[in-house]
Formats: sequence, C-alpha cells, structure tokens
Amino acid sequence: MTATDLQAILPLIVLGSASLVLLLLLAFYRNQTVTAFATGGAFVLALVTLPFAAAPAPYVQEPLFVVDGFGLFFVALNLLGGIAVVILSHSYLGKYRMERGEFYVLLVLAVLGACVVALSRHFVSLFLGIELLSVSLYVMIGYVFTKERALEASVKYLFLSAAASAFLLLGMAFVYAATGSMVFGAGAVAATGAPAAATLYVVAGTGLFLAGIAFKLSLAPFHLWTPDVYQGAPAPVAAFLATVAKASLMAVLVRYFADGFTPETATLATVLIVLAAASMAVGNLLALLQSNLKRLLAYSSIAHAGYMMVALLAGGDAGREALAFYIAAYFAAALGAFGVIGYLSPADDERDDIARYRGLFRSRPVPAAALAVMLFSLIGLPLTAGFFAKLFVLSAGAGAGRWFLVLWLVANSAVGLYYYLRVVSVMCGQPGDDEEADAARESPPPHAVSVGILLGVLAAIVLWAGLAPQILLEWIADLSFFSLS
Repeated sequence: MTATDLQAILPLIVLGSASLVLLLLLAFYRNQTVTAFATGGAFVLALVTLPFAAAPAPYVQEPLFVVDGFGLFFVALNLLGGIAVVILSHSYLGKYRMERGEFYVLLVLAVLGACVVALSRHFVSLFLGIELLSVSLYVMIGYVFTKERALEASVKYLFLSAAASAFLLLGMAFVYAATGSMVFGAGAVAATGAPAAATLYVVAGTGLFLAGIAFKLSLAPFHLWTPDVYQGAPAPVAAFLATVAKASLMAVLVRYFADGFTPETATLATVLIVLAAASMAVGNLLALLQSNLKRLLAYSSIAHAGYMMVALLAGGDAGREALAFYIAAYFAAALGAFGVIGYLSPADDERDDIARYRGLFRSRPVPAAALAVMLFSLIGLPLTAGFFAKLFVLSAGAGAGRWFLVLWLVANSAVGLYYYLRVVSVMCGQPGDDEEADAARESPPPHAVSVGILLGVLAAIVLWAGLAPQILLEWIADLSFFSLS
C-alpha cells in the first residue's frame, strides 16, 4: 500500500484506530465523560483529515473504494452525525445509569461501517461495511437492557437484518456468477449484448440486492421492523438509525445505479417507482394513526426515504444534487427531533407519548420551539431547510419527466402536514388535570447544557438552510460532487 492509498483512506484509519484506543482506555479507566470526549475527539480528528483524503480525489482504490467528492460528502455527514449522537448519548445514558463506556466503541465502529459503505464500489467492501454497521447497531439498540422494549427491538432487528443480509449475499452471488466480477459497474457491462441467461442472472441478482438495501432503508414493503425498533431503541440510537444508517445506504444506491444499471432500465425503474410510491403512502398514512412520537417519526422516516427515491430516479446532476441537499436537511431535522425526546425524558423513562407533550410551550418553551422547528422542516414549510429540500426534489423529478412521482410526493406531503401539525397543536394546548398531575409526578429532566446547545445549533442550521439555501447548494457543487468514478 502506497502513501497515496493511506492518505485517501485516512478518515477510516482514524476511526479504526480510535476504536482500539477506546477499548484500551476502558480496560484501564472507566469514565463515561472521558470516553465520550475521546469519542467526540476521534470524530473531529477524522473530520480534520477529510481535506487530506480529498487531495488525490477522485481517487480510485481498485477495486474496493472510490474516494471522491460524492463519498466524502457522506463521510462528513456521518462524522457530524456521530458527534451529535455522542452529545445526545452522554446525557441520555446517564439518566439510565448505563455508564459502562462500551456504547461509544460501538458507535465509532458503526460510523466506520457507514463510512465504508459510502465509499464502496465493490460488493465485498459494501458487505463488510454493512455488517460492521449492523452488528454494532444490534447491541446499541438493546444497550439499555433494563427496558424490555429495547431488548425486543434489538432481537427483531437482529433476525430481520440477518434475513436482509442473506438477500444481499444471494444477489451478489448471482451477479458474480454472470460477470465474474463484484465491482458495481460489471453488471451493466455484462447485460449489454450478453446471453439471455447471463442477463437474467444479473437482473435477478440486482433485484435481490435491491431487496436487501430496501430493508436497511426501511422502504415499503420492507419497513415492518421500523416502528418497533425505533420505539424500543434509545432516542440517540433511533436518531442514528434515521440519519447515518439511512444516508450511507442511499449513497450506495446512487453509486450502484450510476456505475451499473441506470434508473432508465425499464424493469428496475418500475421496481424503484413502486418502492418510492409505496413508501410515501405507507409512511404517511400509518403515521396518521400514531400516538407515540417515536413511532410517528419512524413512519415519517419511511415516507422520507420514498421522497429521496424520487431524486434517485431523477438521475443526473440535478437529481444527485437534490438528494444531497435533502439528506443534509433531513439529517438536521431528524437528529433534532429525536434529540428533544431524549432531552425531555426523565430518568429511567422516555417521554415519547404525544399526550405527554401537551402544554409543552407553556412549561418548556425552548425545547418546544426547537421541536416545532424540526417538525416544520420535516413537513417542508417555507423558511426551513425542508422546504427547499422538497422543492429541489420536485424540480429534479419534473425535469426527468417523473410526473407521477412528483404529483404523488405533493399529495403525500399534504397528508404529512396533518400529523406533524397535530404534535405542534398538542404542544400549544392547555394541560388538563390528568396531564398536570402526571407532570407533577415526573422528576424534572436534567438540564444538559451540551444537549441544549446542540439542539440550538441544529435548529439554527435548519433555519439558515431555509433562508439561504444557495450557500449549501454551492458548497455541495464545489465538491466535484458528481464525478462518480
């Protein structure tokens, strides 16, 4: 391995080394605050190394990785998401007296796996990254083992994720049987003028591969695990699932269809359209029925995955640019929404029932305002990042002639307006006698200054990107974002 090779994967080296350092630290000195600071420092250091990794870009490490602007954008998002989850987790785990420290090692490994996924252009590196991410999540979801729902969620995710991995492996095997290669672009080469049998293998393999990725993205009809796992998982882990885990896998789909099949491939395009339309409808309609805020956000994440698929199907520079902006906007809003849940939750309890937010604007106006800003962005109201995120997706879809999906997105966004505003309406309401009595019995949540600052920063980002979206858009374009090598 040359110096250029090491330079290109420097962020991965930092994260891998950090996991070993944290293990040694825990072996000799157990202190959650020290471990959390060390973990945050590792993420910051990995961020600092990104310009060095970008120096030889677009750098292709045959055949496993592509270190280009596209991949590094998602690596940066993953690292920023990891920093946010460290801040949220430090306060949250203290309430449950889960201060053993191994959680942060798992978090570093999960972020490492997500970064490997974002840079992958080969089935082997992709599968290793997905498994590193998934195995870490199994434990993180059930980390607060005093909660029965957490253990149940962990077991559900374990078994269903293992099934999805089997689909992935079988799909990869079919593609390899037809092409003799596991590089993403090999399937498209083989499908051009290839015998019918080889083409059938490639199409079947791609379908199985897509089914496995759809499970990880919680696209309908592969979404059934999502509400139970989000509800049972600790709030910071649910935030990680909704953001870091989802964004990296969406990056894989973009790169796969850019290097291999294109969305214009008739059969696969139809499958992708069905997945997108079903996800939007299922996510929004089932969210209407929820009385639990975490389950509502889980179904919301299914709908947002469908919205992202519209940008994927649009293809081209406009589609990828819209997808990047959408994911960045969703990152901030989802982290903030789950962060408020964790921030307001008292010790040994989680404030995730919507009824318990009644009158929150009167009792806790600052976190209530932060949650309202996040929900407004998820709706796509003007002056928030979500408004321009949806506008760019609609523009890209219309430019590509995906009119059915464009109209379907608009209709489903109107449905989403109701259940998001219902939460805001509850927060604006006057607490009844029962709610006041219940609130009086609750121990007041600790005022975690770091979490409060984080929520303020996330709210500011959501508003800033809604008031000056061109700055973020130009920054994305300056990354040579669309040179998918």
